[in-house]
Amino acid sequence: MCRREGMKLFLKSTRCDTPKCAIERRDTPPGMYGKRGKATDYCTHLREKQKVKHYYGVFERQFRRYFSIAARSKGNTGNTLMSLLERRLDNVVHRLGFGRSRAHARQLVAHGHILVNGRRNDIPSYLLKPGDEIRVKARPKSLQAVQATLAEVNRQVPDFLSRAEGEQPVGQIVRLPGPEDVSIPVQTNLIVELCSK
Repeated sequence: MCRREGMKLFLKSTRCDTPKCAIERRDTPPGMYGKRGKATDYCTHLREKQKVKHYYGVFERQFRRYFSIAARSKGNTGNTLMSLLERRLDNVVHRLGFGRSRAHARQLVAHGHILVNGRRNDIPSYLLKPGDEIRVKARPKSLQAVQATLAEVNRQVPDFLSRAEGEQPVGQIVRLPGPEDVSIPVQTNLIVELCSK
């Protein structure tokens, strides 16, 4: 997938930082012939949308639902769409450093290791609001998994989040994420043009 999009999507956690990364070994698109001529406008638009879908780990139906919510809200549709994707629980758990990758963070949430505002939440697509507190469950198995990840991967926490490390790691959403908080370089106008058809 990284080779198809032409950039690292960090789907395999720390492997993407090593020479074993697929894009490091072969920087050509997958397939027998590699690149084939000039990409059409539709191809450019589609690749941008697919890049965002793969990066956040959402399916087409979920992506369409997020786009319809963004289109109905006030303000820039593209920025709102990226804000919705950044506010997903699995993404926030990953950005706080509790999970090695988004897939690992999704597994932590689905297995009940994460509490939102003191209550167990096992829905990875749950949309968080400013002021919500994300806490690791006070259970040895949960704490051990998250503390091992925090020690292994020293990830910077973005500005819209705050993290307090300790015996029981806690994170909080300080404000809504803006365009500068998005962790992937993306041209949202191409996605809006494609999905608006």
